[in-house]
Amino acid sequence: MAEATGGNRSRLAKSMFTIGIVAFVLLPIGALGTKFGIWGFGFGFQLLFGGAILAAIGLVGGIVALILAVKRERPVDRQPVMLGLFGSLLVLVVMGLQFATAVSVPPIHNISTDTFDPPRFVDVDRGENSNPLEYTREIASQQREAYPDLSTHLTETDVDASFDRAVSIAEDLGWEVFSEARGDYRIEATASTFWFGFKDDIVIRIRQSGTGAIVDLRSVSRVGQSDLGANARRIGQFIERFEALGG
Repeated sequence: MAEATGGNRSRLAKSMFTIGIVAFVLLPIGALGTKFGIWGFGFGFQLLFGGAILAAIGLVGGIVALILAVKRERPVDRQPVMLGLFGSLLVLVVMGLQFATAVSVPPIHNISTDTFDPPRFVDVDRGENSNPLEYTREIASQQREAYPDLSTHLTETDVDASFDRAVSIAEDLGWEVFSEARGDYRIEATASTFWFGFKDDIVIRIRQSGTGAIVDLRSVSRVGQSDLGANARRIGQFIERFEALGG
């Protein structure tokens, strides 16, 4: 039988194309809708998981549709099926990477360089439904096991210069600095995640040590049980920049 080069696309090919595209679109819609306050993060997550389920269906169905398109010599079906497969596969890769990250870190969202005496928030307004700020022994134990290199930073820079440097770094990192308490060398700020716009609060505490200073940070997510390592990465980025500017 001669290979068909035209004709209408099959219902299966159209369905797999639609499923793949919808699954792909649900990822940014779920995240950005949450970020801009159109819906809560719970519904945003539901859209993400709905996209993942559709992607799984699209992957299996797309493979079947592609096999049938080849077997029945229907090139008109191949392009939409392959586009749908690409969309579904991309969604599953993204969600798979997120899942892998989630299982590789402890389910905590409260991270401090000083696990025995974490810096305290004073001026932050986290809202009624935010995660509590209590830093327990269990959290400290999980953090030390997961992030053993995260610790207090010692610098030869004096406290005033360290304070100014810390404010500058926080602003350069895109944090919203809302409190600069020079009297007790405390800085408070808020960082927002790119996609969902989740708010994480940060407090920087600077103490004198001889002619130098001791710098501690704490970063706490307002919502969610696990931060997927975001707070630890944020603190690590700050310390790296602090060291790069003079130790």
